[in-house]
Formats: sequence, structure tokens, C-alpha cells
Amino acid sequence: MPVAVKTCGLSDRRAVDAAVHGGARFLGFVFFPPSPRDVSPEHAAALAADLPAGTATVGVVVDPDNDFIEGILSHMRLDYIQLHGNESPARADAIRTRTGCRIIKAISVSDAADIGRAEDYRESADLILFDAKASADATRPGGNAQAFDWRLFQAAPPPATGWLLSGGLDAGNVGEAIRITGARAVDVSSGIEAAPGRKDPEKIGAFLAAAAAAGQAADGAAA
Repeated sequence: MPVAVKTCGLSDRRAVDAAVHGGARFLGFVFFPPSPRDVSPEHAAALAADLPAGTATVGVVVDPDNDFIEGILSHMRLDYIQLHGNESPARADAIRTRTGCRIIKAISVSDAADIGRAEDYRESADLILFDAKASADATRPGGNAQAFDWRLFQAAPPPATGWLLSGGLDAGNVGEAIRITGARAVDVSSGIEAAPGRKDPEKIGAFLAAAAAAGQAADGAAA
């Protein structure tokens, strides 16, 4: 089974085209002004126009209110809303019910107990995204190009429902990450950039190829 890749923080046509050409399963658009990857709903809608079948759009938001979400959806269709803040299971469920979008809930990880928190969202999220926990002085949530200890999954298995591995991934380490964690879906943002907020099409292609190779190796080892 191929490893599904979410290329996140896309903000220009060359990056979107490289992701689609390389076979990315999810295209992530960030709607969070403090981020260098923030885009307007209008711009994201233009980038997401005429995507091939099977390519899902993801809107990444942080503790959004209903008006904020509706402002995005008034300009574009989203397949998934990724909640990357402190949203509770009840709030995640309310957003899914209100919008009809599937939910990805990001969970910050620093120890095995954090992985276990995914169980809280069993009824309210369609996918879980495990990311590194932000440092105490960070101005944005998420791993911010840092990986967490992938061996934690050996002590705290991930949920039976779908999940993605994130945090500090790039073409050079995604194969090892997949081998250690058994992830069948991964998320990448800073690892495919030339500079914060500026995606590199060559790095996008290299990451997608590395993830595909790792998935094939994992399937071969399991056969």
C-alpha cells in the first residue's frame, strides 16, 4: 500500500504542480496569519482549482471560530479541516457537523502519553496528525521543523483509525521515519522549502519519491 503524503503550506502554483505531479495525496493550505505559509482563501481557491481526482484539499487552522471557517469555505471547497490548536473533541465534532468536512486533529507529542491522547478524538476526528510539541517560547504551534522520538510508537501504538506522521521530515529521513513508526501517511512542510514559506519543487519531488520508495520497502519486508 503506497504511503500517502500531505504536502503542507503550499502557496504558489509551481509548488502545487510539483506536489500533484509527484503524487501527493493531500494538499495543505495554511490559514493562520502568524505563519509564513499563511494564504488568503481567495489565493488558496485559485491554487486548488482543477485538481485531479483523488487529491484532497486540507485547510489548516488554529483554534478557529465559526466565522473564520465560514470565510474560508465561502471561497473554496475543503475535503479536510486540520485543527492545529487546542480544539477539544467536542469542538472538533461541532466543526465537522457544521461544515460537512472531514477532520484532521493535530496532536503535539513529547512523550508516549501524548500519543495516547488520540483516543480522546476517536469519535470526532477522521485522521490524527502526530507532530512534535512546540517549544515553550514558540509563536506557532507544531514541531517547527523539529522531529520527536519516533520510537515512542513502540511504547504507545497509534490509533487503529488513520493517522499521519509529521515533524521535521525531509527526503533524507522520511524512509527511516516510516521504517520505525510504520506510518502509512506522512506530512511535510519545512522539509520541502528553500526558505520559510517558499516551497522548492525539487525538494517536493525528492520527498515524494523517498516516501514512495519507503512504502515499497515496507511492503516488501511484510510480504
